Amino acid sequence: MSATWNVDEFVKAAAVTVDELAGYVDESQRGLAPVLRRTPPAELAERLGLCSWIRTGGMTPDSYRDFLYDYLNEGTRLHHPAYLAHQVAPPDFPAALADFVHGAANNVMSIYEMGASAATVEFAVIRWMLGKVGFGAGGGGVLTHGGSLANLTALLAARARTAPEAWTDGGPPDLVLLAPPSAHYSLTRAAGILGMGARNVVPLPVDDLGRIDVARLPEVLDPAQRPIALVADACATGTGLYDDLRGIGEFCAAHHIWFHVDGTHGASALLSDNHQHLLDGIELADSVVWDAHKMLRTSGVVAAVLTRREADLDAAFQQEAAYLFYGDQGFDQLRRTVEGTKAELGLKVFLNLAWRGERGMGDYVAAQYATAHRFWELAVSRPGFECPYEPESNIVCFRYGTGDQAALREQLMAEGSFHLSSTEIDGARHLRVTVMAPATDDRTLESLLDRIAETRPAATGH
Repeated sequence: MSATWNVDEFVKAAAVTVDELAGYVDESQRGLAPVLRRTPPAELAERLGLCSWIRTGGMTPDSYRDFLYDYLNEGTRLHHPAYLAHQVAPPDFPAALADFVHGAANNVMSIYEMGASAATVEFAVIRWMLGKVGFGAGGGGVLTHGGSLANLTALLAARARTAPEAWTDGGPPDLVLLAPPSAHYSLTRAAGILGMGARNVVPLPVDDLGRIDVARLPEVLDPAQRPIALVADACATGTGLYDDLRGIGEFCAAHHIWFHVDGTHGASALLSDNHQHLLDGIELADSVVWDAHKMLRTSGVVAAVLTRREADLDAAFQQEAAYLFYGDQGFDQLRRTVEGTKAELGLKVFLNLAWRGERGMGDYVAAQYATAHRFWELAVSRPGFECPYEPESNIVCFRYGTGDQAALREQLMAEGSFHLSSTEIDGARHLRVTVMAPATDDRTLESLLDRIAETRPAATGH
């Protein structure tokens, strides 16, 4: 059998893919199927014929159609109006086209010669993002595979500023990371990867909703410790609330502390005229992380690491490799990323912008924020529902009654009617709505509240 592409077969299979995906998205947006299915792995593997296909091969465009239909019929439908769980986008179709292009061309482009177009597009996307954040011509950036890698990269740059010797000599024991308890788990994980240890993540003082208390920040300063960075949320993963970036940035500047803004989810509010004030002061940051696979509606995963000074990002990785570090140094990205091989990430962001424009992207952000606010209005007007705060983003936390909130969520998921997540606020378990799908409307929200009121979980107080 020839190893070269069978172009005719590819064209047929590609047509099948487009046809099945179009039906899948349409069915999902109209809510005609359960929002999620969780068939046990053994049963699902049998249904999909996985072992047989792996052993014998022989798939054709016709059998591929059957497989793809069954495959798409399982899992989670992010385009569904009842998808209200995690901060993962229902991708817009231009980003899907970018994935299709990358799947065939595979121009992995951490070095420029492996993908000139892909690298140049990413460079243009990064310059656009730097401008939106307020870093300007002196800033630097790179796209990574997700926010966890982005946060790690930013903290490597921060450590290089505070303790440049750590790359070769190991981390000094006096290094600490200052972060609120609400900080994303990837930041604590990064501290472990950096060799600092999770115990050297110093919790910042916060209010009852987990927002950093700027007035109390001096309490965490210890002359025996050297902070590599202070982390602020924009917005917090659990609650969707924004920290006071200007107040925190001014504190960091006064005490010569690297200011890192985790804007993975909420930085996209910069594109909405009605919400960009939530990020006032972001330009004071030394580094910002901004995910595109959340509110910029790309498929997973694309995250930007942005630094106010380009040289800071270039200092993050202090390595030489004669077989790679040569040639087009101005556009090679190996010195800025963990990844030696990197997908054509910028193309996803670029095509979404090329189709929708900044205004269209900002309108999407504003619409999801408005829908979340509408859910809050509806919930607080109903008996038995309690919301601890007015939402600032597309994330709303709430409780219903005194019952087991986790059990209530599990019941909704088991029946496939609604997909919610949950979190703890001030020690109490709350249900959590994250409005991501454009198809989510008032009818969806009312139906969710009705369904929750009907479930009446046992009164355990969890």
